[in-house]
Amino acid sequence: MNEHLIDLTLPAPSLQSDETAQSVLLKILEAMNCRTGTIHRLDPDSNLLTLVAQVGIPAELLDKVNAIPIGKGIAGAAAEKRDAVQLCNLQTDTSGVARADAKKTQVAGSLAVPIINCDDQLVGTLGVGMFEPHEFDDDETEKLWDISRWLAPSFS
Repeated sequence: MNEHLIDLTLPAPSLQSDETAQSVLLKILEAMNCRTGTIHRLDPDSNLLTLVAQVGIPAELLDKVNAIPIGKGIAGAAAEKRDAVQLCNLQTDTSGVARADAKKTQVAGSLAVPIINCDDQLVGTLGVGMFEPHEFDDDETEKLWDISRWLAPSFS
């Protein structure tokens, strides 16, 4: 992994601007050696995960990922379980975790983690993916957890 791309000892930038959120996501993807990803923020009023930034999501699927119910899809499952959710190959997965339209992304290996603030409150999700089948190992999963903890203050 290209860990030098993100300095987790420095505060994460505010994700209030679309440009900053997009830039942060691009750095995360590069650090994780991934090609696609999303950052979602939990809207406490609607209890939906709302899209903050995305890379690699086809235009025809943006409506589906703009607002995700807790428990639905990979991001929603990570939020509901408050744990990492991984699919080695989304294209052949039959677990029912991924939505049917998710196959249109052409993503195979995917990993999502919840973003939990210092008050132990769910504030969002972070997801990454590859276009080839991939089982994220413990080090990769822990790295994404580290990044999600780093991002959490940005959601205040």
